[in-house]
Amino acid sequence: MKNYAPPFTMNETIAKLVDSIEAELDRVNIKPGKINPKLRKENRIKTIHSSLAIEANTLSLEQVTSIIAGKRVLGNPNEIREVKNAYDAYELMLEMNPGSIDDLLRAHRLMMQGLIRENGRFRSEGVGIFDGERLIHMAPPADLVAEEVSDLFKWYEDSDLHPLIKSSIFHYEFEFIHPFQDGNGRMGRLWHTVLLGAYNEVFYWLPVEELIQSRQKDYYDALATSDKNVDAVYFVELILELILEALKELEK
Repeated sequence: MKNYAPPFTMNETIAKLVDSIEAELDRVNIKPGKINPKLRKENRIKTIHSSLAIEANTLSLEQVTSIIAGKRVLGNPNEIREVKNAYDAYELMLEMNPGSIDDLLRAHRLMMQGLIRENGRFRSEGVGIFDGERLIHMAPPADLVAEEVSDLFKWYEDSDLHPLIKSSIFHYEFEFIHPFQDGNGRMGRLWHTVLLGAYNEVFYWLPVEELIQSRQKDYYDALATSDKNVDAVYFVELILELILEALKELEK
């Protein structure tokens, strides 16, 4: 696809959100490698619990904490596997190249190992995005996925937009393409973190997913509204609001 560009209209609200987020980053001013290890671990667990809860995993934060600590937990075996897989995938984030489709597939292979047939490769069939029983979006045909993902990665590399903005657009477009048989939501959120972490290391440990879970309806509504209006701006605004809120809650 030539001259690929996601549909997005810049506005004053987004510009102000970016300025506010940068001000919060200056306030936090955490030097690379200096984030408290205990805080890193707690936030990573919150991230995994929330991202999986959005996908209907019923395990509690305490159960997820125990699983990651290697303790035995009674629960649905698939849900326990989801936690272990997500932990393995998130643990490799710092090694991943945000511009590498191979690394994206590698992360999906870990994330969905033992859960679906097509883990680690793009889907071979049609899929849709559902909020419960409600169809929000029917994804592009499977035979277009590889090209559309390649176009998206190339656009991100070439775009002059601020990383906060273009990573949010990437997140939206990733969910629009829905490149995998399953695991698209958790992978979209993980890769958004990978992109943000390349911009500022604090994002590797910021549990934005916890706030997405608390506003799950708004999250799906923003996806649907952006689809309906053919403009990612609605989704970008929400994500930037959540990033700003997460930073404000981070300890100095």
